[in-house]
Amino acid sequence: MMLKSDCLVKAEKEPILSSFLYASVLSHDCLERALSFVLANRLEDPTLLATQLIDIFNDVMMNDVDIRRSIRLDAQAFKGRDPSCAQYSWALLYLKGYHSLQSYRIAHVLWNQGRKVLALALQSRISEVFAVDIHPAAKIGEGILLDHGTGLVIGETAVVGNWVSLMQGVTLGGTGKEHGDRHPKIGQGALLGAGATILGNITVGEGAMIAAGSLVLKHVAPHSMAVGNPAKVVGYTEKEDPSLTMKHDARRDYFEHVAGSFPDGRSNGELPIYL
Repeated sequence: MMLKSDCLVKAEKEPILSSFLYASVLSHDCLERALSFVLANRLEDPTLLATQLIDIFNDVMMNDVDIRRSIRLDAQAFKGRDPSCAQYSWALLYLKGYHSLQSYRIAHVLWNQGRKVLALALQSRISEVFAVDIHPAAKIGEGILLDHGTGLVIGETAVVGNWVSLMQGVTLGGTGKEHGDRHPKIGQGALLGAGATILGNITVGEGAMIAAGSLVLKHVAPHSMAVGNPAKVVGYTEKEDPSLTMKHDARRDYFEHVAGSFPDGRSNGELPIYL
């Protein structure tokens, strides 16, 4: 169901939300403008006014093809992997993991444009509002799920590949006062469990899984499962993406298939998420 049709139904069922749904979705002509409105009104404060933020966010998203693709692939990730996200509109309107991720994407563009002071101001505000702290210089791929998001920290030189799923409380941090490239690199399709801490310029390989509460200080091979403090490899996954299966306690025998809602998401075609 298209977002506007979905919100019209909700407005009829919950009249108290009709003004909110109209302002957030029904009055806009595309997903980008609706998202700009939602984010600006979540992040506004006496310094960052909503009207100013809407203009900035619209300008970034309407003129950046990569963001326009990413916001749709991320929405697919939330709906396809999070059982509590039954409809795309829920991610757009209510899920702070989605909101903080898209706010980071805007800050990242601003950072790369040389508008670093504004990008850092947005990072600070995102942290205050959503309890998610992502440095605007970090590089994050598409089709990402930030499940809950609370307590998530991603450092300046961290790199997160496509299709990664990160649970609440994950830290991709440094190990001291070193400068330069000092944060983790997370491979495509990895799954990082709740409270996992990954420190230093190390690599978590493609399709790997880090169990909840683990402390990772060394490289983790692709398609392996690391557990403990300090983390040790205890098993291996099939050559599938555990980020899509979302089976946190799975071993090799259990990784039998990938969620079936993403075949088109890996192509270069336009994704069918629109108003």
